[in-house]
Amino acid sequence: MASYEQYRNLFDLTGKRVVVIGAGSGIGEAGAMALAAHGAEVLCADLSADSAESVSAQIVDGGGASSSASVDVGDSDSLKTLFSDFGTPDVLITTPAINVRKRLLEVSEEEFQRVMSLNILGTFHAVTIAGRMMAENGGGSIVAISSIRSQVVEPGQGVYAATKAGVLQMIRTLAAELGPQNVRANALAPGVVETPLTDQIKENQGWYDAYANKSALGRWAQPSEMAGPIVYLASDASSFVTGSLLVADGGWLAVDGRFNPPL
Repeated sequence: MASYEQYRNLFDLTGKRVVVIGAGSGIGEAGAMALAAHGAEVLCADLSADSAESVSAQIVDGGGASSSASVDVGDSDSLKTLFSDFGTPDVLITTPAINVRKRLLEVSEEEFQRVMSLNILGTFHAVTIAGRMMAENGGGSIVAISSIRSQVVEPGQGVYAATKAGVLQMIRTLAAELGPQNVRANALAPGVVETPLTDQIKENQGWYDAYANKSALGRWAQPSEMAGPIVYLASDASSFVTGSLLVADGGWLAVDGRFNPPL
């Protein structure tokens, strides 16, 4: 039986070393800030060195421990250098993804390859490099950003949805394979979040409103609302959680259809 003090410290990340890939904006930025606020030493990594440095500086200004680095998840050598310089992390959060909003019959092979290269291959590079180091070190937590699109689709989301389902299955496999080494692996499935990835939708008021009205809460999420789930999956609060898909979608998957019957 855990003590009262242990329960109080469930979300305490003091002494944990965390790498957040995609920390320069959106969900990655919110996650990096929240993890540092709970005591972790956070490496903010992003393709944009300036964006990573900006987030890291905010953490340091707030009294947290942070550094920054530029990394390209599409380049395995870039990731190997990142982890070699930082050392074995206790936690990895990986967020980068792109989307091509086209019907499948209109998607070119080049567009298909571009989305797959970042969303699937990039995630593969990150989680396997970190996972190998964690396994050798005797433990760790890996959190990859999937999506509600791993579960449900709509026209124009075919390739993106396929990658997010693939991320989920990779994470489940890692959980099965690395469990004996005390490495946990989980996926987070956000609903519609106001990030740079959704700029196209935000500029179309009808599209924006339709997505807002689809969720039970009747609105979009802010990146900061994904910080809690990230801290949970990174911390000892989720010590028996692995191979899971944590859905943070405002009730999107729970609500059947877009019609509100006149009851």
